Amino acid sequence: MPPHSNHTQYKIQLFHYLRRFDNISPEQLDIIQSYLEVRTFDKKQIVVNKGEVDNHFNIVIKGLVRKYFSLGKKEITLQLATEGHFIHSEISFIQRTPSDMIVETLEPTILVSISHDSMNSLLDTHPQFEHLARLLISDMYIKKNKRYYSQSLISTRERFLEYLQNHPDMLQRVPQKYLASYLNIKPETFSRLKHLLKTKK
Repeated sequence: MPPHSNHTQYKIQLFHYLRRFDNISPEQLDIIQSYLEVRTFDKKQIVVNKGEVDNHFNIVIKGLVRKYFSLGKKEITLQLATEGHFIHSEISFIQRTPSDMIVETLEPTILVSISHDSMNSLLDTHPQFEHLARLLISDMYIKKNKRYYSQSLISTRERFLEYLQNHPDMLQRVPQKYLASYLNIKPETFSRLKHLLKTKK
């Protein structure tokens, strides 16, 4: 990580984010930090393109990142990652295969990333971090399955209201078409629900 004033800021944020999963010490963070890199991206910049092998596991320090794939002329949004959230093209990263997904920034973004080789080196050299790695993977798996559950079993209106209650800033940060796609709501239905929400307020 860079040796300027932002170094301390990123370190504090990363420490805060990782301690949600495991009670790591500052000394342990120093070890992890030596394997990481800070990457900066402009708005609407591709992080991983379709057909590329994703080489990085990322946490968003600042900004907003979307993961999506194309289905005909439609773009299907699978993830919207804001500060403190992890994002990568999972299958590509793990299996070392070309990505079917596109990872793209929606805002100027700072990612703290670990490469595939660096992650393996960290876990081989410091196996005590395998517990943290399992917790991170489990968290992503649980969140993904909760999202599938939500889209299958609760109504469109409930899904819309639940998401905005938990993420009230996203209407301002994310284009409506991407939010509608992420929530699996037709654009016209999303617009109607948004209008009703404003009317109630």
